[in-house]
Amino acid sequence: MTARTRTFTSAPSTLPLMLKAVLPALPVVGGLPGIRHQRGNEPDVVLERRGVRTDAAHLAAYREVCGFGPNPALPATYPHMAAFGLHLTLMTDTAFPFAPMGLVHLRNSITQLRPITADETFDVAVRAADLRPHPKGHLIDLVTDVSIGGDAVWREITTLFSRGRGGGAEVSTAPLHGVEAPDGAVQWKLPGDLGRRYGAVSGDRNPIHLYPLTAKAFGFPSNIAHGMWTKANCLATLQSRLPEAYTVDVEFQKPILLPSTVAFGSEKSGDTTTFGVVGVKKASTHLVGQVTPAA
Repeated sequence: MTARTRTFTSAPSTLPLMLKAVLPALPVVGGLPGIRHQRGNEPDVVLERRGVRTDAAHLAAYREVCGFGPNPALPATYPHMAAFGLHLTLMTDTAFPFAPMGLVHLRNSITQLRPITADETFDVAVRAADLRPHPKGHLIDLVTDVSIGGDAVWREITTLFSRGRGGGAEVSTAPLHGVEAPDGAVQWKLPGDLGRRYGAVSGDRNPIHLYPLTAKAFGFPSNIAHGMWTKANCLATLQSRLPEAYTVDVEFQKPILLPSTVAFGSEKSGDTTTFGVVGVKKASTHLVGQVTPAA
């Protein structure tokens, strides 16, 4: 059966979608028809935007907050910005099997088949896939494909974790199973407003990233850094050492509480670069990742 396609002529507004994402987490309200999410398979729908153009001012703001220097090509994490509104649209639909605010961004894989320049127009398509068991719940992927003139140039797989009953052993080994963060001497001092600054650029204004008070409402002792900001800042640090075509996999482990100081480290073995982010006061691993040449 061919998946149903919904086409958007512009990026969905993220603020109303963030508010919609919160509703299923509210007592009583979250159980109402039209708000409660159905349990079942991933929705059989593809959300797409065609003819996406890069706004120069937005790109400059993204580069600044994520640490990227000037470059004719877009940062490999930047197409995620064009897809984020589609991600929210998909996750806030009641046909999506999990309430958005209960999900944890566990893993993220980006494959850049070739650099995308800032003046190129591209198409974006998003779908949910591979609902599967996890020892503490379930996993589901959001798959994003970017193409130019019909040719695939970029793909992202965002793996989300939903805690709950009814899970089981993972059917495949996690991509970075057994990989540890290298020691690093590079320190990042992350301010308390980092989540608000990145949220203003990305549209991801999840309350857990904004203020200590809003984060505490969802069980965190303080607001936490966005995982995609952390991944982007890692790639910005590695920018001069990246090939033109590569896959970068990361696993998000312990959240980074803001403000804080963390250490970045990397090491290369053959064609593989392993990197990670570790706490300075407490040596807890926040992120581990690898860059490998694209197949």
